[in-house]
Amino acid sequence: MATTRTQVGIIGAGPAGLLLAQILDKAGISSVVLERRDRAYVEGRIRAGVLEQGTVDLLDQAGVGARCAREGMVHKGIYISIENDRRQIDLEELTGGKHVVVYGQTEVTKDLIAARIAAGGDLRFDCDAVTIHDIESQHPRLTYVAGDESHEVICDFIAGCDGFHGVSRQAIPASLQRVYERVYPFGWLGILAEAPPVADELIYARHSRGFALYSMRSTKIVRHYIQCLPDTDLEDWPDERVWDELRLRLPREDQHLLKTGRVFEKSVTPMRSFVSEPMRFGRLFLAGDAGHIVPPTGAKGLNLAASDVHYLSRAFIAFYQDNASAQLDAYSDKALARIWKAQRFSWWMTSMLHNFGPGDDFDSRVRGAELAYTLSSRAAMTALAENYVGLPF
Repeated sequence: MATTRTQVGIIGAGPAGLLLAQILDKAGISSVVLERRDRAYVEGRIRAGVLEQGTVDLLDQAGVGARCAREGMVHKGIYISIENDRRQIDLEELTGGKHVVVYGQTEVTKDLIAARIAAGGDLRFDCDAVTIHDIESQHPRLTYVAGDESHEVICDFIAGCDGFHGVSRQAIPASLQRVYERVYPFGWLGILAEAPPVADELIYARHSRGFALYSMRSTKIVRHYIQCLPDTDLEDWPDERVWDELRLRLPREDQHLLKTGRVFEKSVTPMRSFVSEPMRFGRLFLAGDAGHIVPPTGAKGLNLAASDVHYLSRAFIAFYQDNASAQLDAYSDKALARIWKAQRFSWWMTSMLHNFGPGDDFDSRVRGAELAYTLSSRAAMTALAENYVGLPF
């Protein structure tokens, strides 16, 4: 068995694991990143695209923010429509100059992988059967198989950044975990297409036919979603039907703005809220989707992973540079405090904007009134804007 020794073993080469490795590298802390999939798969995963300023700052800290600064689209506001009425939430004006940046998670991942390789960092793809050992000891281990050879990574700490279906959370004894979950009775049918954006900013649409989101990845690529049943069969949704439905859920005066184009990706995303507590056991620390999932309505998934990395990287740096473990001990509580605020915001946005189906008439009216009030109150719009651009770390 081939053995490697490092300070932090990281499971998962998504944004959380790669960003953590990059920040630790800048601080002189060694790490090994293990990824089950191959590089092409990881770089091709379609995910979120709205970055909070705190996330952008972390990319800069990691030395990978240059392309985001060049190509990212600064959005100073968002639009919310109710049937045939569209309003703008001016993020910058309501938050004292804060905004978001539209830059795809796929591009963030590519930038992080390129930086890791350029720096000679230890990044390993195609790692099968990753297993966690001895996490209550001073030197936990990771084992895996690559090709026909077994490997072992001995480290001081393990960061589980391997997503909802990964092995990290499963390594925490079930008797010590408390899981909080809500599964919504709908999903999002999403497309990526070669077409110009509908507007200069994202449009979140509440409609009697169901929610829709009109987003973009660039001035030539759009990312649109429509609310659908969670078991929707994509065969029932040819491109023309998707475009027709997207047009119907826009305000009438905006329907002519929707331009069609070649659809090159189509998928259904289930909607759920999920939190597992605690996010630490022994020398194992969870970050990103390994510990929590949010519905995408509030654009918090990637940004929550980044905030986890912020807290965890600072804790590791304090340990290695100052021999201080207080931040490691506080990591779970610190991360969860921000996670639950983001969960609340994502739940609130999801509830206000979606159609929950037959038999929900009273609650639907209440949620409609909540959204109407929000759009009529500066105080309520300010609360929305503060959460959307990202609460401070």
